[in-house]
Amino acid sequence: MTARKQLGVGVIGFGWMGTAHSRAMVKIPMHFSDRIFDARLVVLSDTLEAQRDKATGDYGFERATDNWHAVIDAPDVDVVVCTAPNMLHLEIVEAAAAAGKAIMCEKPVGGTPDQTARAELAARKAGVVSGVGYNYRWAPLVQYARQMIANGELGEITNYRGRFFSMYGADPMGLLSWRFLVDQAGHGVTTDILSHAVDLSHFLLDAQVDRLVATVNTQIKKRPLPKAGGTHYDRGQPGDPTGTVTNEDYAGMLCTFTNGVRGAFETSRAIIGPESQMAFEVYGTEGSLSWNFEKMNEMQVYIKRDDVKHTGYTTVFAGDRFPYHGNFVPGSANSIGFDDLITIEDYAFMTSVAAGSQHAPGFKEALDYVSVQDTVLRSAASEKWETVQSLRIDS
Repeated sequence: MTARKQLGVGVIGFGWMGTAHSRAMVKIPMHFSDRIFDARLVVLSDTLEAQRDKATGDYGFERATDNWHAVIDAPDVDVVVCTAPNMLHLEIVEAAAAAGKAIMCEKPVGGTPDQTARAELAARKAGVVSGVGYNYRWAPLVQYARQMIANGELGEITNYRGRFFSMYGADPMGLLSWRFLVDQAGHGVTTDILSHAVDLSHFLLDAQVDRLVATVNTQIKKRPLPKAGGTHYDRGQPGDPTGTVTNEDYAGMLCTFTNGVRGAFETSRAIIGPESQMAFEVYGTEGSLSWNFEKMNEMQVYIKRDDVKHTGYTTVFAGDRFPYHGNFVPGSANSIGFDDLITIEDYAFMTSVAAGSQHAPGFKEALDYVSVQDTVLRSAASEKWETVQSLRIDS
């Protein structure tokens, strides 16, 4: 057996996604015995002492620090996982790239489109392996949907609908955390959840959005000021002092893709009803399919048949016949969950690092999205169709 490459991992930020990636690194050996690497949790950086104690006491990190520079400077760290607040990403990425570290960065890679372009340049010039947390790509049925489209099972693709509706910002009493402030989070849903919806269309169609017309809106304009340690899941009370929301709650667009497909997208963090509806619909001349993360282990498939008596969508249940699913549970309709997607994502990324090959989705794919995002914002301002222009920096 070939010796596995030993990779030391440093994590910056120990909130939801920092803990999710850390759990994934621990669980990879349990699910992927054929891996070509072994990951070691070396050092965790977080500003809160309680989180640092949790990292070393519960997750097995060898040490913890309140200084993220110490993670990047550590000689025993090969891979930096960045899950810090959005507006810190660029500084962290540039430092990690300069130190020659591989980088897995949660989206957005930069708090603004320009910052993402600068982060992509830094990683490209340094020649380091990069990855971005577009985790929905890794759902087994999403992987299968891409195979179906590539194999022509839906015929020629004509239409695509993507959406990400979430209620995380629907409560007007939800605190004015950093996510609702343009100077701390960057833009709102165009930075946050629209990125997942558009990236998934690029992945599934093997094409990119090239023209669009868009609109944005801030539905909840004031929120209670945050308390110490508050997050966007916490809430205030009537009468609490409030502050102004400075980024958008909603974005929608009509678009065309480079392969001629017509598309429509909507995203909202303030809608009532859908709680985590990251979903898509793909329509072709021979069939169609749809998937919704709220039911991530099911996909609806319609294949055109000559027998018109038996029409309608078929529910396809996830199972071990689809990519990666069998690494977690055997059989059919035995479900996997969100943490499993992060484990698959980190396994694929760490495999790329160990092999010394560029990863997808990496910072290039993040750049592809923010080029669309920049166009969405331009179109919303001009109220006209706009052409997507790559934000890639060549020097």
